[in-house]
Amino acid sequence: MADKFDPYREALIVEQKTIWPEELADVPLEKRESLARKLHGNAAACEHLEYVRLPTGFCRQITVTPADLDRLGNAT
Repeated sequence: MADKFDPYREALIVEQKTIWPEELADVPLEKRESLARKLHGNAAACEHLEYVRLPTGFCRQITVTPADLDRLGNAT
């Protein structure tokens, strides 16, 4: 289940993770890193954002959606 953007948790981010679902397997590997940086740079705009509790803070986990790619102008 997706979380809402949370400025408090954002201040405690110690790790980032990007999940690429099977439906977006055709996105080239060389583009994924750049797209992931853009998504994490504007996490509030992502459709599927989760905060995973870690012993030292939180992991921001973004599951990429086609709408996210459309928003970035990188539709597959």
